[in-house]
This record gives sequence, C-alpha cells and structure tokens, in this order.
Amino acid sequence: MTAVVVAIFGLTYVLIAARRLRLLPIGRPAGALFGAFLMVACGALSPAASYAAIDGDTILLLFAMMALVAYVEQAGFFEWAAARAIARARTPVGLLVAVAVLAGAMSALFVNDAVCVFLTPLVVVACQKARLPLGPYLIATATSANLGSAATLVGNPQNMIVGGLSGMSFATFSALAAPAAALALALNVGLLLLYYRRDLGTAPLAPVAPAAVDRGRLARVVVVVLGVVVAFFAGAHLGYSALGGVVALVLSEREDPHAIFARVDWTLLVFFASLFVVVAGLETTGLVDAAWATLGPWLAHDSAFGLSTLSALYLVGSNLVSNVPMVLLAAPHVGADGSTFAWVLLGFVTTVAGNLTLIGSVANIIVAEKAAGAHELGFFEYLRFGLVSTLVVLAVCVPALVVLARAMGT
Repeated sequence: MTAVVVAIFGLTYVLIAARRLRLLPIGRPAGALFGAFLMVACGALSPAASYAAIDGDTILLLFAMMALVAYVEQAGFFEWAAARAIARARTPVGLLVAVAVLAGAMSALFVNDAVCVFLTPLVVVACQKARLPLGPYLIATATSANLGSAATLVGNPQNMIVGGLSGMSFATFSALAAPAAALALALNVGLLLLYYRRDLGTAPLAPVAPAAVDRGRLARVVVVVLGVVVAFFAGAHLGYSALGGVVALVLSEREDPHAIFARVDWTLLVFFASLFVVVAGLETTGLVDAAWATLGPWLAHDSAFGLSTLSALYLVGSNLVSNVPMVLLAAPHVGADGSTFAWVLLGFVTTVAGNLTLIGSVANIIVAEKAAGAHELGFFEYLRFGLVSTLVVLAVCVPALVVLARAMGT
C-alpha cells in the first residue's frame, strides 16, 4: 500500500509542478483532484476520512475573500487607488516605487493573486502612456505583491492554511509577520531602484486623469472592508468575518450576486480541497513523519543552523512542489513546536520563495499572462532580479524575525 500511495503522491505533484504535461495536459486543479480520487480509490483514505482532511476554515476564508475582492474591484477601488498613486508618482522612478508599495500594501488584505489580476492591466496602460519599459514595473508588481501578502493571514492561500491549522489569531500573526513583510518590501524596493533606476530616466510623467468611480458604492465597500478588518483584529472567526462582509455587500447592493460569484476562482477551491486529501493520504504511510524525525536535529527553530536548514528546505520545497503543498507537508511538524514564530516562519519563507522564479508563484504567472500582449516577461529576465531579491530578503528578514520573536516572547 505504501508504494501505491507514494506513487499517487508523486504523480499528483508532477502534475502540479509541471502545470501541463504533454502526456496528460489536465492542469493543476484537475491533477490534484485526480490524486485525491486515487487516494480514496486505493484505500489509503475512506471517503469520511477524505472529507475530514479538508480544512473547512481555509476553504471558507478563501471563498469569502475572493468574493469580497470581486466587490472591491466592481466598485472601482483598484482603478481609483492606482490612478491616485500614479498621479502622485511624477517621475518614472517614483512610479516604480508607487507600483511596488501599492501592490504590497493591497496584497496584505486583498489576496496577492487577486491584486495582480486587477493591478497589472493598470500598470501596463500607465507604462504604455508614458512610454516606459514594462519589465521593471511588472517585476515590481509581482515581487511586491508576494512580499506584502506575507504580512497577514488573509494575504495569500498558504497563510490562510497556516491560520486554519494553527488556530492563531489575525492580530497575533500580524504582530510578528507584518514588520518582517514591511522590511522585505523595503528591501525589494531598494533592489528595484538599484537594478532599474538608470534605465528609467528622470523625465516627468504626464498627468493622469482620475478614475471615474461611483463614490457612493466605493464608500459602502470601503466601510464594509474596514468592518471586516476590525473583526479580524478583534479575534472573530476569519472565514465568517469575511463572509459577513460579503453578505453585507450583497444586501446593500440589492441585486443578484451571480456576477460576483462568477468571479470566484472555483477551480482554486477544488485545488486546495484536493491537496488536503492528497497530503492526508501520504501521511497515512508514516514516511513524512519518519523523514522529519531523521532530519529533526537539522531542522530546529532554536539555532542558527537549524533555522538556515529549515529556511532552505521551505525555499527549495516551495519551488519543487509549490508553496501550498509545502505548507501542508510541514504543518504537522511545525504544529509540534507550538510557537507563533514557527508558524510565521513557515508562512513567511514559503511566501518569499515564490519570488525566486517566474513560475514560483501563481501571482507571478498572473502578472506575466495579463501583460503578455504588451510585454513578454521572460524567465531569465525575471530570474535576474527574483533570485537576488529572494536571497537578500531571506538573509535579512529571517534573522529579523528571530529578534522580533524573542523581543515579543513568542
């Protein structure tokens, strides 16, 4: 049985990591679903056990946040915020900084993938109007969105899973993760300036017309989002807090939310639900526990060597099997540590790892695909910056996390 389960797990992650195989081009969500079905079909899990393996809190939070973001986008918030940021930038270098800060800040609350979906087209239009090279601004959008998302439990899917599995409050996580994410974003902006400042010139940008928005609708959405954030910090259930915001907007809009629900990425929900089942199937073999026990002395949270090894494992694993599966595989053993720091480290490093390559995170791929008609963001064009940014951020921010955790007693 063990060999069969390992084979199923391996097939699933080949389908996930390769995204599309010529032999079986079914894509990531269907690949994960196929693996989940096989785990039950081979007897590794019973149907009841497969249902129990799915973390309902994570699925609910992800659904609610996607629906909430759809309302935010419908109200024109992203266009409004981008137009204001671009209008204040004044120079190409200022625009680069504005794009990076805007992407990072919005990703802390609105999920990095969604931010990249809505922000990238606006960045492309702004650069085309100003006749600026798109590459630096696209890289700024992707890398900064990833780093900003590390700040909170709702910034990206892997952090949502960390929140669901750890039971940690939004405020507790953010108290440690947000300063590290802010430092990471500052380092990233500094590297962006170091890499691209000379190529952008200093010519002033043409004025940007403010985005036309329904101010009444925008105000309602902002009030609801602020209410959701207050609920997050107050310690309310994350999924139902976000869902409460969605329900409030459904009622205030007084129209069928069919168009909003159509914007929810249902295949992403299938993908994550299936991953929970696949990882639970692998855990029945005991191989992950055995491997972690063998590597235990090298994977400690209380020594410089252990932290370096753990960070390297998370970095490499996130780029081999993707960051969400890496979090699911590591979670039981991080949970055994029980500290806030251990959970934050897992979420932070697996998030930063997404900046290593163009295919390291879904956010990067979204940026590249959304801009494809105007600029082909190449793998090596991205790697030239992403590799250095990832290593610098980890080298500086992991020790900073340690210092902050000790100061906070976590």
